[in-house]
Amino acid sequence: MSEPEMTPVVSSNVESIGYDEQSQQVYVRFLNGGVYIYKGVPEQEYQNLLLAPSVGSYLHRNFKNVYPYERIE
Repeated sequence: MSEPEMTPVVSSNVESIGYDEQSQQVYVRFLNGGVYIYKGVPEQEYQNLLLAPSVGSYLHRNFKNVYPYERIE
């Protein structure tokens, strides 16, 4: 499984994020090197994350206990 094109973001703990439309998965690469995928995420929610003033806060508030996720790296 290869990750989609990753978009760098300005964040204190997130390096970049990407979205796979086909599987509706959001890929999050953290500055510490960990990569997580969040499953079943609508594209609009990914866009909201991309445009959030704080990517880390948005991720924590709107993804963490909402979508199933797993660490892949």
